Amino acid sequence: MESIALLCFMSNDNHAIVMGGVPLTNLSLYHKVQFGVGDPVGYIEFDASETKERVLILREIELGRARKHASVDQCFGYSDFTPAGGLSGDRTIATAQSIAECLRRRGITHVTADRSLPLLNAHIIEEAGITVTCDPDLFVLDRRSKDPTELGHLRAAQNLTEKCMSYACTTVANATADSDGVLHCDGSPLTSERLARMIDVFFLEHGASTPHGSITAGGPIGADCHHRGAGALKTAQPVIIDLFPFISATRYNGDCTRTVVHGDIPEEVARMHAAVVEAKQAAQGITKAGVTGDEMHRATIAVLAKHGYGVTMPDDDAPDTHCAMVHGTGHGIGLDVHEPPLLDVGGPALIAGDVITIEPGLYCKAIGGIRIEDMVVVTEDGYENFNRLPEGLSWA
Repeated sequence: MESIALLCFMSNDNHAIVMGGVPLTNLSLYHKVQFGVGDPVGYIEFDASETKERVLILREIELGRARKHASVDQCFGYSDFTPAGGLSGDRTIATAQSIAECLRRRGITHVTADRSLPLLNAHIIEEAGITVTCDPDLFVLDRRSKDPTELGHLRAAQNLTEKCMSYACTTVANATADSDGVLHCDGSPLTSERLARMIDVFFLEHGASTPHGSITAGGPIGADCHHRGAGALKTAQPVIIDLFPFISATRYNGDCTRTVVHGDIPEEVARMHAAVVEAKQAAQGITKAGVTGDEMHRATIAVLAKHGYGVTMPDDDAPDTHCAMVHGTGHGIGLDVHEPPLLDVGGPALIAGDVITIEPGLYCKAIGGIRIEDMVVVTEDGYENFNRLPEGLSWA
């Protein structure tokens, strides 16, 4: 006998939208259901003639919490949709089986899935005789355009990130240099690793964490734009500090980069920095809804090229003095540190509510790197910058 859950369904439409996975790791799914859980779930959106019916299928012990907090219309356990052969003892397979059985009982013959649906789910749904079509753009714009609550979370995340950035940059700037130029703090060498640990502790004490680490890369190591940093930090060398914490209470992220130099600033470092500041201003100056990520990136690299710097990855035989920007101008941010849209070649049109980072940089094997990064929200006629920190190299 079929589950009484079937009686809750009112539409005869034979099409539905399906998502699946673990909400704590599939953040597109989390954004849709607004419920964090570490077990696999199924989300089904049924289209009725005038309304949508949103159903969440999940582990039975989570039903109480889900019915209170999930942004859906109905919640069911896996066992509410047990197929004739029973549910697998593998929870991931059982979830997919429950989704397929729910769809079958509803008379669904075709589903549309977003880009995040696990292949296993699609396989089991198709085994039930239901056609699965992937729409790569499904829900992407919904997630990109942040609502007021999300904007509040991101402002708060960036505010905390800036507090830690000020702490980290002033720690470097106020260190003492020994006769070899190695920086010391509280009587011990200040290494990239030690500074990263100090940053970790700061965030933990303020309700955040650094699951992806932080970048504290000094001197020539900083020429690799994603190197986390290693070894002693030294005077008169640029130190890239890139912080991208996860805020535990809201699940949103901060992201900010500044570059600090202890002591005297070498002439070429100052020249690189001035070019990066101007490039960032150029990108920000055209930021508004309708402008493309491609246009913002081209505005950035045009400034750097004007100053005589490269805008592509150097060849293996390029001299160590070669200096270039080797990455895009920025990216979207929200529940993920990196999410659409990209500010790079081919980048899409911005929409109101996009929250993006703008982060031009220059990298030279002989010197290191310079990068400055702010977080802004795109509006119809411009942007709002969440950052307030200065952009200079001196923090003493």
